[in-house]
Amino acid sequence: LLQLINEGIAHNYDLQIAIKRIEAAQEQVKEAKLLGLPGLDLQVSAQSSRPSDKSLTGASISTFPGNNHIEDYSAAFSLSWEADIWGKIRSRKEATIAAYLETSDAARAVQTRLITDIAQGYYNLLMLDEQMEVARENLALRDSTLQLTRLLKQATQVTELAVQQAAAQKQSTAAFIHQLEMDRSLQEHALSILTGKLPDKIARSTRLSQLKVPDTLSTGVPAAMVSRRPDVKASEMALVAANARAGIAKANLYPSLNITAAGGLNAFKASDWFNMPGALFGLVTGSVAQPIFQHRQLKTDWEVAKIEREEAVLSFRQSVLNAVGEVSDALVRINQLKQIQKITAIRVHTLEQAVSNAQLLFKSGMANYLEVITAQQNALQTELSLADVKRQRLSAVVELYGALGGGWKVK
Repeated sequence: LLQLINEGIAHNYDLQIAIKRIEAAQEQVKEAKLLGLPGLDLQVSAQSSRPSDKSLTGASISTFPGNNHIEDYSAAFSLSWEADIWGKIRSRKEATIAAYLETSDAARAVQTRLITDIAQGYYNLLMLDEQMEVARENLALRDSTLQLTRLLKQATQVTELAVQQAAAQKQSTAAFIHQLEMDRSLQEHALSILTGKLPDKIARSTRLSQLKVPDTLSTGVPAAMVSRRPDVKASEMALVAANARAGIAKANLYPSLNITAAGGLNAFKASDWFNMPGALFGLVTGSVAQPIFQHRQLKTDWEVAKIEREEAVLSFRQSVLNAVGEVSDALVRINQLKQIQKITAIRVHTLEQAVSNAQLLFKSGMANYLEVITAQQNALQTELSLADVKRQRLSAVVELYGALGGGWKVK
């Protein structure tokens, strides 16, 4: 099981996609950390135009002998910076970082779900193995019953109907074995795909009966344990991001202060382009922009952002409630399935004795073939149920692991 989990973490495609999303979010965080710095651009341009002689521009340059075109050469740096007066840039940083953390927690949730799916599938496979053994033993028992019934018919102690009933029961068990074979193969294929491999056989060196469930588990559900759940943390980060987006929308309603500056070289002749200091130029501009009428877009963005923030609060509270409920449910299943397993094991022992007694009575003519078939059928169903109960107990522990947030680490 541990080997399968390690392979799943290393090769599962859903988990790899989630990791790629984390990497993309990391790049966005790097960008967000530099939002408060000014932007700097370099532009180099050369332009030559030949205006019409009949145009105002053409008539103006015609006064200069030998000139019938205009040239302009420029190389300049431009700088722009917005003052974070209302916290708009700071809110953008917070929103980006929260989105990254939400993505990271979402990836952890995918990993936890993957681990629980692999463990559930593995335990289900062990249950099918045990049920296969039970069915094969029952098939051998029913074959023995069929042979005995045929001998009794030859001795005229039973009718052909008894032989047909015994044969039908054997055929039913044989068909059930093929059903188990199919279910086992499908489960192996599902586990292979979860570990990123083509459908194949799954190696296993243990039996369902060898796996033990702890008799005592803590029934306390500290808030700190539930808060470790990736989905709860993702909801918390979604709330932080929604709050930051609300801050951005509110800041957009207020004036923005922008400072721009440009400087470089400019000349109308290529030969004078780098003639300094004559070709040098500089420009500094400061502006304050206050939005007045934007078709209510900014007001709508602010109202929607507040609603989305309230929605994120409700989602966070719901995720906490779901987490506590899932932990409580898993603990109830573990405790009750322990008692069910004890009772079912006793019932299996009782029915095994009933099958043995029914066969002895049938041989001595004190029981009919229907009593034997009924005893065998009840014993088979109860043994199959016992294997399923064992699997359910192990699955309940896996559910508790997932409900508490996982925390698997590859070693």
